[in-house]
This record gives sequence, structure tokens and C-alpha cells, in this order.
Amino acid sequence: MKRVILAFDSFKGCASSQEIAASARQGIIDVFPECAVVVVPVADGGEGTVEAICSNMSVERVSCRVHDPLMNPMEAAYGITSDGSTSILEMAAASGLPLIPQEKRNPLLTTTWGTGEMIADALQRGCRRIVMGIGGSATNDAGIGLLAVIVFWTSGARSFLLLAKVWGRLPGWTVLRLTNCYVKLLLR
Repeated sequence: MKRVILAFDSFKGCASSQEIAASARQGIIDVFPECAVVVVPVADGGEGTVEAICSNMSVERVSCRVHDPLMNPMEAAYGITSDGSTSILEMAAASGLPLIPQEKRNPLLTTTWGTGEMIADALQRGCRRIVMGIGGSATNDAGIGLLAVIVFWTSGARSFLLLAKVWGRLPGWTVLRLTNCYVKLLLR
């Protein structure tokens, strides 16, 4: 008996690793019906990472309300281990390139704010360990949006204003973008 192991990463913006593996599996079975086909999900840290990590674990899938890289509200999903102590996230779920239409892709206008919201949600659910894939991002803010949410969530607005003063030493667009994110968060 022939045995085939399939391990695909996603084709960005085209097909998930699971979709590709299912199609390849079906093609192999059609030609070699007696073949044993094993599918092993893989990912490079971008989209599909949570699925790849969680596929063989006892994990509860949860979702939360976050903002995409352009600060539009959306739902993002991640996993929490059965003991509730560890969350498994991927940056691409909230800050990923496939979330933005081609004509709106501009890393000077995007933020990791939504990824910070996912982490804050995991912390609120009691997770104290975060495992996160950081590939597939549509952002170039060095994680400052993510950090702003975490600092704001853990310390309140006073610390956020202190951070804004520190960030004032960075290029001006960074502070302006973070200010916009902060205002939008308070208005939602």
C-alpha cells in the first residue's frame, strides 16, 4: 500500500492549507484508491497558524470583536487550551494582509491595534500564556498598536498618554495614527 503525507501551507489570499490538502487528497484517492493519505497542517506563522497548532490539541475556539488593520470592526478567532491557561493566536487574524483590499494596502495607514485587542480578550478570559504567530501582517508599526492596547488595558488612559509622549520621538505619523486608534476605541 502506498502512503502519502500532505503538508501544505496556505496560498496567500487564494486558498487555506486545509483546502489545498483536501483537494490534493481527493486527487490522490481518485487515482490511487488504496493509498493511505495523511494530512498534516502546517503554517509559517501567518494565516492558518492557529489551525495548524490546534489541529491535534484539545482547544476551545473562541472569537472576539476587534479592529482590522484599517480600524474597521470585525470578528477574529483564536484558541484557548483546555486548561484555560494558554491562548493560541495569529497576528494575521486581526492584522493580516488578506483583510485589506488590494487598493487600500498602505503600511503607513495600518495598525496592529486589533491584535492587541485579541491579546486583551485572551487575558480577560484568564489566559496567562500567549502563543502567537506573527506572519502575514499588513502592518509596519513595529507592534506599537498592539502595545498601546495592552498598556491601556492593563494600566488605563494615564499610561497611554505617557506612552504617547514617548512615541512623540518617533516619526509624527505614528503618534497621529495611534491617536486616531485611541479615539476610535473610545467612540465604539
